[in-house]
Amino acid sequence: MLVIFLYLGEWKVEELKENKLSGDLGLVLKSTARHHAISSKLKKPFTFEDKPLIVQYEVNFQDSIDCGGAYIKLLSHSSSLNLEEFHDRTSYTIMFGPDKCGEDYKLHFIFRHKNPIIGDYDEKHAKRPDVDLKKYFTDKKTHLYTLILKPENTFEILIDQTVVSQGSLLDDVIPPLNPPKEIDDPKDKKPTEWDERVKIPDPDAVKPEEWDEGGPIRIEDPNAVKPEGWLDDESHLIPDPEAQKPSDWNDDMDGEWEAPLVPNSQCKTAPGCGEWSPPLIDNPNYKGKWKPPMIENPNYQGIWKPRKIPNPYYFEDLNPFKMTTFSAIGLELWSMTPDIYFDNFIICSEKEVADRWASDSWGLKKLVASANEPGMINQLLAAADERPWLWGLYLLTAALPVGLLALFCWPRKVRMIRKLRHRDVKKVFSSIKVGLFSPTYVNGV
Repeated sequence: MLVIFLYLGEWKVEELKENKLSGDLGLVLKSTARHHAISSKLKKPFTFEDKPLIVQYEVNFQDSIDCGGAYIKLLSHSSSLNLEEFHDRTSYTIMFGPDKCGEDYKLHFIFRHKNPIIGDYDEKHAKRPDVDLKKYFTDKKTHLYTLILKPENTFEILIDQTVVSQGSLLDDVIPPLNPPKEIDDPKDKKPTEWDERVKIPDPDAVKPEEWDEGGPIRIEDPNAVKPEGWLDDESHLIPDPEAQKPSDWNDDMDGEWEAPLVPNSQCKTAPGCGEWSPPLIDNPNYKGKWKPPMIENPNYQGIWKPRKIPNPYYFEDLNPFKMTTFSAIGLELWSMTPDIYFDNFIICSEKEVADRWASDSWGLKKLVASANEPGMINQLLAAADERPWLWGLYLLTAALPVGLLALFCWPRKVRMIRKLRHRDVKKVFSSIKVGLFSPTYVNGV
């Protein structure tokens, strides 16, 4: 059954909340827990021929993000493409961009590949970037996402003009682009007499007559002796001698009053109280249920596998860059966090054009953000607010040079030496030198 969501999410065109450029506006996803969809047709369809595809745009998670995506879809070209009805089932060629839910931070690159045998499409997912993506979702800065596909069947993914992932469209996608040449024969069944047991119980083994299967697992220690001073007649808990019956206690309604129990003070100094019984130990005669030893299975035939047959759906596509032509770009998103900012989308084939576009847009935002960065002191204070233990480190770091300065320059030592008799000066000075410069003392500092 085809289910199409209601796309009630709100979009607005507005400035960034922070580090904004005067008069610079972007597309902002405003609603929470809503499906959002917005799209635009390209001036002309993009056909995968002999030029690269470069897709680039900016995202700013202005309020960080709990769960939601900020990826784009390049919508496949067809005569039936109707952007007024753009939804999650609308055919796309490429999906690219950041996505996050919980602590799972992703950067998608997915392309739909057509099976030339049966005509169906599969989603091929590029390997995950081998970098920590968390800061791009949490630092509330504008980041630049770039995807580059080349006719040589390679891809590159960049964040802020730095490569975070690259690979081959043939080899670095999941599931594999081309199916296996052979598959398991679905009609081949394992014979009933097939023996996969590597080892079996020895059929000739006999349980020894002295084998004890029924005795208790644990028994009282026959060598244990009751400790001297053990108080057999004392209980661990006794009625509180200081407790008094409440004045409003009614024996007819509340029953006979009993003082609450408290620990017996006499047991605190004695080895133990109450009836003594020997501690339990493992029964040395108990061996458990007897089992025959295991031996190599003389009939072992190995792990059964069905025979291989030629894959009737096998094909070999050596040029997956030749993807389906696309003619529109769309954002089809759901988010639990509002105010996701998008700006400066570009689709082209020349890296120089994309770089120049980035320099004139994202580059300026980066300069403004850098200029508004707090000073070193403010950054340290902000970090300590989030991690209070840093205050101790700050104090230790500040106190260390002061302490060393006082240690080396404190004038009391000089005055002390002057007051000493002449014959003791050399002896005292030697002891001070050793204290100040011995390796043991320096390591201690």
